[in-house]
Amino acid sequence: MAKRDYYEVLGVSKGAAKDEIKKAYRKSAIKYHPDKNPGDKQAEENFKEAAEAYEVLSNDEKRAKFDRFGHAGMGAGGGFGGQGMNMEDIFEHFGDIFGGAFGFGGAGGGGGQAGQPRMRRGTNLRVRVKLTLEDIANGAEKKIKVNKLVHAEGVEYTNCGTCGGSGRVTRVTQTFLGQMQTATPCPTCQGTGKQVKTSMPGVLPDGLERKETVIPIDIPAGVEEGMQLSVRGKGNDGPMGGPAGDLLVVIEEVPHAHFTRDGSNLHFDLYIHFSDAALGESYEIPTIEGKAKIKIAPGTHSGKILRLKGKGLPSINSYGNGDLLVHVNVWTPQKVNQEEKEVLEKLRNSENFAPQPGENEKGFFSKMKEFFSH
Repeated sequence: MAKRDYYEVLGVSKGAAKDEIKKAYRKSAIKYHPDKNPGDKQAEENFKEAAEAYEVLSNDEKRAKFDRFGHAGMGAGGGFGGQGMNMEDIFEHFGDIFGGAFGFGGAGGGGGQAGQPRMRRGTNLRVRVKLTLEDIANGAEKKIKVNKLVHAEGVEYTNCGTCGGSGRVTRVTQTFLGQMQTATPCPTCQGTGKQVKTSMPGVLPDGLERKETVIPIDIPAGVEEGMQLSVRGKGNDGPMGGPAGDLLVVIEEVPHAHFTRDGSNLHFDLYIHFSDAALGESYEIPTIEGKAKIKIAPGTHSGKILRLKGKGLPSINSYGNGDLLVHVNVWTPQKVNQEEKEVLEKLRNSENFAPQPGENEKGFFSKMKEFFSH
């Protein structure tokens, strides 16, 4: 059976404003709500159809696609992310539309499926982990000590005396539309349907206790300062036996003695003697994995950058390593003795050492090399 036009479903025009669309959907939702039409399959289908129409028309991007392509632009399952509609989806996403007229949940209210209490998830924990560049280059396993809420041993639970274990309290009120059933989370058990029956000293009313726990964490290679990793289910445990939240690990880089970082590249400052810059020399420099030899060519100027491919850090989002960029700095001595001063004066006053008009760099440094060899 072909789907009806979403504007037709809600009874609005194509130029309808968002407030008008929301008002029309709320009217349809109340009219066809399962609590008002128990056992009526057609009313249930109309309820789902209205929710699907609202899900599309209340979203600017999806509405534009529908206006241009019709249902063909909505994917195989129509609206609601292309997956079709079910009652749990509708109440999870649009519970606020009903304004408390029926409560938040499936037919009859409540979180999750109708008649089922909802498990409360524990809160997340956040910790900071300090890593060296060596840790970042190779990945690391860290053991983090945290003080977290855990399910206390020896605690027994029983059904909540207020809601009888359903997690909801229900009221029926008379309105101009007829009887309306309102379902809200139980204020005693906060919707879990449970209460602590047997407890131990130091245990909180929700069955939790604080305990120092050691959690192993695998840190992938290539992480960066400020990056946040999420370790599923390692946060605080949920009350009344509920599932745990997550552990959020924030990366903090420890400054390195030799290198500075720029993404996956590393930078290293190499200071050389000015005679080595003129005549050339080999240097051994540190890398993140050990040491490497580089050659300073004759005539190297201060500020030259030498690139060692693949000697940087791995990238967490791609294959391969960055580079090690060696910044050459020619060292100028601050103090010289008398003998050194005489050599430098001789060098400065030498006509053969001074560059001549039209002389290229190669010829100039050839003379410089000859001077130092005497």
